[in-house]
Amino acid sequence: MSATKTDFELDRYDINAIANYYRNQPLRVWWRCIVIFVPLIWLFLRLRFSAKSSTAELKKLAIESRKLLTRLGPAFIKIGQALSTRPDIVPPVFMDELAELQDQLPPFPNEIAFQFIRDALGADPLDVYAEISDNPIAAASLGQVYKGKLKTGELVAIKVQRPDIAAGIALDMYILRGIATWLKKTFKFVRTNLAAILDEFASRIFEEMDYTFEGQNAEKFAKYYGELEGIYVPKIYWQYTAKRVLTMEWIEGIKLTNVEKVKESGFDSRHIIEVGVQCSLRQLLDYGYFHADPHPGNLLVMGDGKLAYLDFGMMSEVSAEQRFGLIEAIVHLVNRDFAALSKDYVRLGFLTEDIDFTAIVPALSEVFNPPEGQSLTQMDFKDMTDQLSQIMYDYPFQVPAYYALIIRSLVTLEGIAFSVDPNFKVLAVAYPYVANRLLNDSAPELRMALKDLLFRDGEFRWNRLENLLSNAQTNPDYDLSGTLDKGIDFLLSDRSEFMHDRIIDEIVKGIEVETSKRLPERLRSSLIGDIVADPQIKATIAKTDTPSSLDYIARLWSILQKDNAISPTEILPLATRILSKRQTLTLGRDVISKLAQRSLVRAVREMLLRDERKYQHDKQQDFINNSQKTPLVEERELVGSGTSSGTSSGLRRSVNGRSW
Repeated sequence: MSATKTDFELDRYDINAIANYYRNQPLRVWWRCIVIFVPLIWLFLRLRFSAKSSTAELKKLAIESRKLLTRLGPAFIKIGQALSTRPDIVPPVFMDELAELQDQLPPFPNEIAFQFIRDALGADPLDVYAEISDNPIAAASLGQVYKGKLKTGELVAIKVQRPDIAAGIALDMYILRGIATWLKKTFKFVRTNLAAILDEFASRIFEEMDYTFEGQNAEKFAKYYGELEGIYVPKIYWQYTAKRVLTMEWIEGIKLTNVEKVKESGFDSRHIIEVGVQCSLRQLLDYGYFHADPHPGNLLVMGDGKLAYLDFGMMSEVSAEQRFGLIEAIVHLVNRDFAALSKDYVRLGFLTEDIDFTAIVPALSEVFNPPEGQSLTQMDFKDMTDQLSQIMYDYPFQVPAYYALIIRSLVTLEGIAFSVDPNFKVLAVAYPYVANRLLNDSAPELRMALKDLLFRDGEFRWNRLENLLSNAQTNPDYDLSGTLDKGIDFLLSDRSEFMHDRIIDEIVKGIEVETSKRLPERLRSSLIGDIVADPQIKATIAKTDTPSSLDYIARLWSILQKDNAISPTEILPLATRILSKRQTLTLGRDVISKLAQRSLVRAVREMLLRDERKYQHDKQQDFINNSQKTPLVEERELVGSGTSSGTSSGLRRSVNGRSW
């Protein structure tokens, strides 16, 4: 089979086609195994025996590792790029060297590149473009980039694919996948489906090799996120784009990790990082379409301060069910509901339903419980993922392929953030976004997650709602009017019958508590009966520093207006909009009805108790009156009747201080 035919059949990653092809070429496979594993094993042995070597010697080995991966080709370069973002696997000195794989690779000859342009676009490069650089300005794992200018005057980046990479990557993936499958079958401690992760990885590489896919990815990314404040996505010029040639808008900018240069340009690197985090959260949780390779070379700060994304070859998607599962997992994580979190892992595909959670729940609790005095959002995302990786190793977790790309993306982003600000906390920036989504998203899955968050054991947790509102307000997308509308709709909707009933209970209880607190003691029983007989209300009244439901509502109103106060001209339309809702009228009616019912019950109970008290008072008065008679008469009455206040046998009584 010719090389051209092989390349044609490998337009897409197809493990069966690859296996059928290379199964018939054992000599080629074995020779490639020797080329790969002899130097890798030798390097590994040297690393093992040089654990106590000096920094200079380790640096030398790190350089050798980078050069070896470069020689082994694009597949291993991609693996090296992934390892360069994993400090839990690779020592820092090696991470620094592997990071250079992302931008500084040997270029291939211009003659080959220009021939690809001729083949793809049907004309000589100087006939297609007004200008093109004499040499590539960057060389990456799959191609190299030239700077050019269109005849219409626009500056462009021209990416040209490396020659003969499809067959080589297919062979490497065939070998690595075979080893991964053998490891899974041979060693019980290997529970992760390594072959599936490699398949996902290889699929992304093959998509990345087709530049028409990259162009489509860029336009899809621009459609979803290009309008976000502070984000820019370069334009694709389709008339100059084909499978092996991509022409896109030239972006002039500074690497986000070049903190000093960004600062000299008058921009706040931390703010730009926060913009990047917000964009990543939208990618993962809004549309589920995310950039899977956000390394420093793909993120540039433009002259106007916007963050430009480059290189859309490696993208991935998260399904709607997985997105909702991730949001619920974040909610359960922040609220330390580890039993629910373990169930989330079932929904996300990490665990099977028949798993025994008795050991996993305490393990999750140990990982996600922050140190004393520190909130969960102040923990490093990388530290958490490192500890979680250990749990996934110790327990029967199976890591889905999509999760590996998500973690790689977020850990890379956090690594970039640390280079800008060592105290940056990704979770502290992420949770306000999640809080805002919970309060504003009308998806049934998130409505249920919100209900689970706000109610526990039949009690409404006002402090959780306070926390959500406080965090949501720090999110750039926070909208007070929308939050109130969505909140009222949710709390009062027909789908939220449980919450509707609980809110009524809370409001009624709050009114009764406030009434009890403000009445003088001697008026309480006469005006509101035994309202304080309710243990919860009684406890609330006793603790004068314990807020009632109405206290919480007042505090929530203050939070809602913090940094975004509602002007007097907005109050009336807002109140009219809320009061005009059918559900609001229903709530008011139900509150009044419940207050009336409780008042009626208390009135009846008070009347019955009053009769009982009168009866007991009359009996006591009769006893006192009888006790004032002469002892002889009292004794005769007691003995004679046998049914008076004493016992039927005329027991001895003490009357007027004398014993009878």
